[in-house]
Amino acid sequence: MSSSDPKPGPKPGPWPPAPESSPMPPSTWAKRTGFRPKFSGETTASHSGQLSLPASARATPSETHPDLEAGQPPLRPPPVSAGEQDKAKNDKPQPQPPSAAAPVKRRRDSDGGRSNGPDGGGANGSVRRQNRIEETVEVLPQSMADDDLVARNLHMKYGLRDTPGLVPIGFYGLQHYLSMLGSLILVPLVIVPAMGGSHEDIANVVSTVLFVCGITTLLHTSFGSRLPLIQGPSFVFLAPALAIINSPEFQGLNGTNNFKHIMRELQGAIIIGSAFQAVLGYSGLMSLILRLINPVVVAPTIAAVGLSFYSYGFPLVGKCLEIGVVQILLVVIFALYLRKISILSHRIFLIYAVPLSLAITWAAAFLLTEAGAYTYKGCDPNVPVSNVVPNHCRKYMTRMKYCRVDTSHALRSAPWFRFPYPLQWGVPIFTWKMSLVMCVVSIIASVDSVGSYHASSLLVASMPPTPGVVSRAIGLEGVTSLLAGLWGTGTGSTTLTENVHTIAVTKMGSRRVVELGACVLVILSLVGKVGGFIASIPQVMVASLLCFMWAMFTALGLSNLRYSEAGSSRNIIIVGLSLFFSLSVPAYFQQYGVSPNSNLSVPSYYQPYIVSSHGPFNSQYKGVNYVMNTLLSMNMVVAFIMAVVLDNTVPGSRQERGVYVWSDSETVTREPALAKDYELPFRVGRFFRWVKWVGI
Repeated sequence: MSSSDPKPGPKPGPWPPAPESSPMPPSTWAKRTGFRPKFSGETTASHSGQLSLPASARATPSETHPDLEAGQPPLRPPPVSAGEQDKAKNDKPQPQPPSAAAPVKRRRDSDGGRSNGPDGGGANGSVRRQNRIEETVEVLPQSMADDDLVARNLHMKYGLRDTPGLVPIGFYGLQHYLSMLGSLILVPLVIVPAMGGSHEDIANVVSTVLFVCGITTLLHTSFGSRLPLIQGPSFVFLAPALAIINSPEFQGLNGTNNFKHIMRELQGAIIIGSAFQAVLGYSGLMSLILRLINPVVVAPTIAAVGLSFYSYGFPLVGKCLEIGVVQILLVVIFALYLRKISILSHRIFLIYAVPLSLAITWAAAFLLTEAGAYTYKGCDPNVPVSNVVPNHCRKYMTRMKYCRVDTSHALRSAPWFRFPYPLQWGVPIFTWKMSLVMCVVSIIASVDSVGSYHASSLLVASMPPTPGVVSRAIGLEGVTSLLAGLWGTGTGSTTLTENVHTIAVTKMGSRRVVELGACVLVILSLVGKVGGFIASIPQVMVASLLCFMWAMFTALGLSNLRYSEAGSSRNIIIVGLSLFFSLSVPAYFQQYGVSPNSNLSVPSYYQPYIVSSHGPFNSQYKGVNYVMNTLLSMNMVVAFIMAVVLDNTVPGSRQERGVYVWSDSETVTREPALAKDYELPFRVGRFFRWVKWVGI
């Protein structure tokens, strides 16, 4: 290199410095667009609870992904000539002394990519920082010798394999499960009343759900993905459960017979669908399906799950506006406006938004009830509307039923000890048409879980899992859903999508914390009064919390787009079409054959789930009609079909599509930390080394 070359300074790394004649340096481009790159492990989880992982932390040597939060193109070094690129490639494999490798890791640990070296300031320092950023992208994925590097970069308090003391484990375990309280208990509070179950039935199902959640979470953290993910009754199973509950053949049943019969039908469908999911995972077919599942597919599919319940949310809140609206406002204030307030280094309002708002609203409703705000002379709130009541009381029955907090006797009648046992509702009933619906839903649940595995692994693990580990985890989810079907929870058991948000907010990635919390859930499930207390939550408050939870579910689904180029016209059109038709096509099926003046026997918020009796498919095979009308009336099924077809047929680069990057077998042999994160405990994996498609 001659002295006449227009170079700003000596080469600080494998990338040569930019020529002075660069038409648009990155700093100028950043100033024009307002782009703020997030490198060196910077994450907004420590500031707002929002996930933001730098793409450089997961880039492969041959492919660099865009910024994960904003969907912006990665900030590249200034353009260089072909000769300089060849020279850089030749210089790159040269061994570096240990003292030169350490600064690279320190810069990844720094906040916002600030340089701690002597060349961190000035114009030359800016160029050198750019070069070192690109060097970090290429070097770190090849040699992550430090097991906890990613956890430290994300400011996680504990990594995946960390074992805090007993007191921290207990505290963080309680915090972790309380932050996900809504996801654990709200589903049975919706489906059991829809089946005609009593308050005692709700309490028993809630206790069963807590028991199964604890057992399945322990199984998943030990023999599944081994990530700190809570298993529970996902909202993915709620729509098909409501569709089965509102099937025309169940309309003639009533009372306890109705509840137990429908629960047995649900159990049979869940068991068959779970067995299908287990085969899908343990046979290795999931490794092939993973090639079709990318962020552009996951995002609209999961978002459609949350959007599909808009007809249930606020219409039920409107039954008692002064209670329901206050509940919604409180949870929004806690989760958004007060999210940055910390007490003893813990963001109490953000983490406990759901239980805090529930406690305050419940207390206010109790005071109103005791003060006589919902007491009307000569009117008994415990008398059903169908019974003979005075005319002046009939107009107050709705307010007394939904606004009073003393209409439920579940807490008073619940026993102190109750052990949930399999087949407690009777022998499951197997119907092929309902089982086929659940098999399709199990695929949607697997898509949801794949997105959760990838996002959570970037938070807490050293590297993403291998396709074999993903298949193993999906297979185990099928087994755990089968247990849920045997015990009779009313839904399958799968990875809760809210796990990723909870991990990012609580900054707790240790699987020991989740395991201890699962043990506590099992113990609490044996106390019947706990289920009775949860079953006593007024239905309006349940609907208010569901409005927030479903909105969160929708947002978490769309947040998967941060792994792709969200600004790409290809992705925008695919996601837009998938979301629109996921709302429009089911609306066509739900409205087909329904007269505007028809008097349906179900509440308005259940009408979208009775499509099997009047859908457009009307062939001579009633079972086929049921399956097609039911599946195509589900928003998530339509969104999944649209997204998976378009994303895998419309041309697009891997970077543009945000294709999930999973670890491979070569990475396992090169990175011992990967094996430590995902290998089975108690040396169980040694007996299954021949099963390559479900191992590391």
